[in-house]
Amino acid sequence: MIRFDHVSREYPRIGRALTDVTFRVGKGEFAFLTGHSGAGKTTVLRLIHVAERPTEGEVRVSGYDTSKLRTKEIAMLRRKIGYVFQDFRLLRDRTAAENVAFALEVTGAKAPVVRSKVGRLLGQVGLAAKAQSLPSELSGGEQQRVAVARALANDPVLLLADEPTGNLDERATRGVFDLFRAINAAGTAVLFATHDADLIRANGSLRVLELDHGALVYDSQGEGA
Repeated sequence: MIRFDHVSREYPRIGRALTDVTFRVGKGEFAFLTGHSGAGKTTVLRLIHVAERPTEGEVRVSGYDTSKLRTKEIAMLRRKIGYVFQDFRLLRDRTAAENVAFALEVTGAKAPVVRSKVGRLLGQVGLAAKAQSLPSELSGGEQQRVAVARALANDPVLLLADEPTGNLDERATRGVFDLFRAINAAGTAVLFATHDADLIRANGSLRVLELDHGALVYDSQGEGA
């Protein structure tokens, strides 16, 4: 599903964000990606999403070498990848249903398919009753659930999460995390970036990948670190 082989990422003026990172995440797996702020978590996610390319090494996602993908191929790969952010990134002037629908409309889905799927997705994240609510009328946890529903719109095989509970209180964090676990249990691989040590400790059976200053310093499965 995800393969990093000796991956480094360097930026002009800033320097190296990642150094010689190697790991695998298999089909249907759930893994935490952790480390301090600036450790390289977001860079890893952006490389998987092909928003960036490695300076050195090889990144493979779903069998594709991301360095060799053309623009059209990147777009096709991204349809297989859902992405959830810390700051929700909802369209403020659109309802919950319209935010989810937008992710389907941009891929050319027909109106009846959009209506049916939006209803199913909002039901899946427990927000069927809030379909016509604007983001400003929803709590932080509810907004993140809408963002998760949007990320699931194209039936991804992989879900990336960049500090998705970072702006939530403890109760909302538990609810959103349980949602990610249910999504994973249904077969979707999840790479969950977080610096929440309590959340990681509370789910000690799950794999943990830890970054420190751009280097992979710990893998609870003992691979690649």
